[in-house]
Amino acid sequence: MRHSARALVTLTVAALALSCASPTPTPTPPSQTPTSPPLTPSQAPTLQPTNVATVTGSPPPQAIRSAGAPLQLSVEPFATGFSSLTFVTNAGDGSGALYAVEQVGRIALVTSGSTQGGQTFLDLTDRISSGGERGLLGLAFDPAFASNGRFYVDYTNLAGNTVVSRLTRGADGKVDPSAEQILLTVDQPFANHNGGMLAFGADGDLYIGLGDGGSEGDPQHNGQKLDTLLAKILRIDVDSGSPYAIPTGNPFASGQAAGGPAKPEIWDYGVRNPWRFSFDRKTGALFIGDVGQDEYEEIDVEQPGSGGHNYGWSVMEGLHCYGAATCDQTGFTLPAVEYPHTLGCAVTGGYVYRGSAYPSLFGSYVFGDYCSGRLFAFNADDALAGRPVTADQVGQVPFSISSFGQDEAGELYVVDLSGAIYRLTGRV
Repeated sequence: MRHSARALVTLTVAALALSCASPTPTPTPPSQTPTSPPLTPSQAPTLQPTNVATVTGSPPPQAIRSAGAPLQLSVEPFATGFSSLTFVTNAGDGSGALYAVEQVGRIALVTSGSTQGGQTFLDLTDRISSGGERGLLGLAFDPAFASNGRFYVDYTNLAGNTVVSRLTRGADGKVDPSAEQILLTVDQPFANHNGGMLAFGADGDLYIGLGDGGSEGDPQHNGQKLDTLLAKILRIDVDSGSPYAIPTGNPFASGQAAGGPAKPEIWDYGVRNPWRFSFDRKTGALFIGDVGQDEYEEIDVEQPGSGGHNYGWSVMEGLHCYGAATCDQTGFTLPAVEYPHTLGCAVTGGYVYRGSAYPSLFGSYVFGDYCSGRLFAFNADDALAGRPVTADQVGQVPFSISSFGQDEAGELYVVDLSGAIYRLTGRV
């Protein structure tokens, strides 16, 4: 079973701060975020496995190893000069280009060594409310972008609500913001926990991450409600219908569940604030970084095509009952990995490494913590097979990790909220 994690990364125009205990946290600039110097391999803590067999026994770690020692990751500068970066991704069109997402509402075309924030690809600042955890939070390119020019964004509108919309790059390479087509608008009862991740699965459908609506402790109990889109991973078919269609394989495609009405867009539920999820480009498996509430962060792993998981929030936080000594965990899906707030305070989901530069890292899911800058990795195939996994700390960076990114070759990038993109590098 699985729980939802705690306070997600709080995005601010100048900084992304984490709400750890209070409903209305005061943003903390990245320069003031407490960090500690990188740890040596002998000092690096190990996350505790979340599998019962691992908790009660002592199986050998399933983390990334090379020559008997954990692979150590570091970063090198790639591009700078941006404002409040929330994401970086590629278009999958063979161009090799990267696109950087700024919270204020700008998307920039990035080249290595950029120092002025890159060339503006799209400017939506006139319709976006930016600050706290609001702003331009997600970007996904259509699998057929090279031919149809379509891409999708997730942002907070001027009324404070979540918007998912489609835009199109013209034959001249330009995007007309006035031609935006809004697919979905979701009312947000509070200013935090907006989620914001967008990604296409191997099935060609668009997946959308939404937090529980905010405040603290899920006061509206959205995590376990099926008649709301909040606290969910959604799946929609953007190639059919108007403005989209419901895939027939969605668990509540009929609009009904055993207990009553259910939103047909729902793919998974019971998440608190899924701050970055991704699909393994080799297996199609879904990896979700869900930010915790008070004590635990978690990573959820899902077989391709196996929707309908209830990840437990707000009954559970990680592997633990939230706000109660005991709770009924029936029907919940357990996280593959959890870690306590002694190692950080808000998970930033990453990617399964499928690049070629670091063979020892191949097949490892790499993720991090926003607050501590710690980088972690575990064996993705073992987690997908349900075998016990141990996530090793494999590095640490001196900045707030707002996101990870992946280029067309499968190499990984780390995003600094304050406005820089770093390439992930490795050493043993």
